[in-house]
Amino acid sequence: MLAETVREWTQQWEEKGLLQGLHQGRQEGRQEGRQEGEAAMLLRQLHRRFGMVPDWVGEKVSQADSQALEAWSLRILDAQSLDEIFATRM
Repeated sequence: MLAETVREWTQQWEEKGLLQGLHQGRQEGRQEGRQEGEAAMLLRQLHRRFGMVPDWVGEKVSQADSQALEAWSLRILDAQSLDEIFATRM
């Protein structure tokens, strides 16, 4: 009886852990997808505003976090150059 109860608890804990892991994985995947989408949008805006952009811009954008991407996407509205967008005044 006790052994059966312990097995049931163990199974419940394993199922709960699995569900928590799946939930966390989905959240991380959604965040990563949003970030990739933000980066792609910013690159399209930069190309539209400035034409061809140097390779360093693509590298910088692809490695940026969401906070930096948001700041840069707002700066593009007023900036006259790439340097103004990517200045380190965040």
